[in-house]
Amino acid sequence: MSHLLKNKNLEICIDMPFENYQFSRFDWTGKITSVKFNGIPISTQEKINGDPENVFGKGFYNEFGIEMPIGFDEINEGGTFPKIGVGELKKEGEAYNFIKFYQVKPASFKLIKEFNKLRIECVSGIVNGYSYELIKEIELLESSFEIRYRLKNTGKKAILTNEYCHNFLAIDNELLGSNYILNFPFELKPELFGEVLNQEGKVIVNKEEITFNDIPEEQFFYGNLTGGKSVFASWELLNTKSKIGIRETGDFETSKINLWGWKHVISPELFFEIHVKPDEVIEWKRTYSLFNIEE
Repeated sequence: MSHLLKNKNLEICIDMPFENYQFSRFDWTGKITSVKFNGIPISTQEKINGDPENVFGKGFYNEFGIEMPIGFDEINEGGTFPKIGVGELKKEGEAYNFIKFYQVKPASFKLIKEFNKLRIECVSGIVNGYSYELIKEIELLESSFEIRYRLKNTGKKAILTNEYCHNFLAIDNELLGSNYILNFPFELKPELFGEVLNQEGKVIVNKEEITFNDIPEEQFFYGNLTGGKSVFASWELLNTKSKIGIRETGDFETSKINLWGWKHVISPELFFEIHVKPDEVIEWKRTYSLFNIEE
């Protein structure tokens, strides 16, 4: 059964590690599948036609090492490498592809439930000198929720990777368009972006915000919105029709922010860089605040 964190303002639905999604991309610890604010849905799914086989992203799924898989280049075809929060993945092909379905040997998971909090512990096996312990806590507050991470390197090699939350957002299930505004706390300079995919020209990049002049029928993507500059990790999405907003803030600075979306979903992604030596511990936090927009 899914675990529900609920109060008068928020409702957060969380799948357990061995429930529904069990593939090689997204972290299995605390899979937040949906969030509602005052009964109104805030999140959606990766695919517009749903996900009956539970193979795609939804809600507030996060991922470790989308482009930096730990130890992938050190092993031969058929060997295994660690995917944090998932388990051991079997290497297939010369290059790692995050959308590929790799064979998974799951890590070990333990859950501790409280009335307003869910704690998930993930312990890996030893894979080519790599091992770790990951603790994720999801805590429900009055009109916000926090995701706290604690990663300990229990192996003999340094862990160098990153983590982000995909944030599959759609306020009140409304399609993207002129009612949406995505704000950032820094100046956007398109000439410095790492990658731009906006074939229809429906995504409008302004000085500190992104808007839409119509519903994007095709997927869009913006890579590295910071231009490599270190900035405060934050974004804010507003829907002027439903008059609801959501804001994510990290307790860290980031030099990588990506943006992906489609007609039914928008996903701002704040990346957290991870470099943990053996026996060291690193901690970070993401806070999501929901609010009504004042007139």
